[in-house]
Amino acid sequence: MALDPVVEQLIDTLNEQGLRSFEQMSVAEVREVIESFSELQAPKADLARVVDTVYPGPDGDQAVRLYIPESDAPLPVVVYIHGGGWVAGSLDVTEQPCRALAADARVIVAAVSYRLAPEHKFPAAPEDAFAALNWVVDNVADFGGDATRVAIMGDSAGGNLAAVTALRARDTGSPALCAQVLVYPVIDGTARFPSWEENAEGYLITAAAIGWFWEQYLATLEDAENPYASPAKAKSLAGLPPTLMLVNEYEVTRDECLNYGRMLTEQGVPVQVELYSGLVHGVYWMTGAVPRSAELHSAVVEFLGKQFAR
Repeated sequence: MALDPVVEQLIDTLNEQGLRSFEQMSVAEVREVIESFSELQAPKADLARVVDTVYPGPDGDQAVRLYIPESDAPLPVVVYIHGGGWVAGSLDVTEQPCRALAADARVIVAAVSYRLAPEHKFPAAPEDAFAALNWVVDNVADFGGDATRVAIMGDSAGGNLAAVTALRARDTGSPALCAQVLVYPVIDGTARFPSWEENAEGYLITAAAIGWFWEQYLATLEDAENPYASPAKAKSLAGLPPTLMLVNEYEVTRDECLNYGRMLTEQGVPVQVELYSGLVHGVYWMTGAVPRSAELHSAVVEFLGKQFAR
């Protein structure tokens, strides 16, 4: 399918404004540009409470923000890990999508921060993410959450960290997860599927930019073979929770996402893969600029409703 007309117009506008590819920027510039995605978002939903607190990470406290809708009964919980290439992103830039998810899915969304590269290389981010999940499970009852109904979710590099965290939870035997939601995750540091060439340039995130983000994140080339960096390298994926995989047609990482979905299915994990024609990386954060981002949001809400009702 052709590129979505709204997305095409947005890309043209950004190009006219002189937006460079991420690998051509400094780390500070990358962080500034990714924070600006909040300008592409819809108005924020109202909720009963938003609580800012911290969880104890391996290298000190990290921020966590709880989005809590009104409810008389304990609510299911979604631990959300933001994207940004492991280099950028924040609780602020993802506040609107997290509020929308909490309001529409009737869940508590616990958005967690983590140490960023290149100041903190692998395995800092996955260590923080796993600590955050355990803190949420141990403490969410204090905020009206149901610790027996917890899902993990992330987008882009956050999708990578969500997949890794689900692996670690399986490997250690706890905490139990009801589901994982992977929104166009970056899943394999060694992958070079056809989409790397087909979508190498012209769709916001270039192949060179993906490679640059991996270079900032990994401490050594050998780290790309570690399943806690590249989940597709795990010897087994059996026993992972039911999975929703959202993938866009014009993604550098499209084919590695689809391949991971096939791997999960082959190893007995219930998987729902949604491939969105005409869309590009990052649209989950573009709720005000790209109307079809609502399709991804609706798929997440519907999937979580089914999993939490089981």
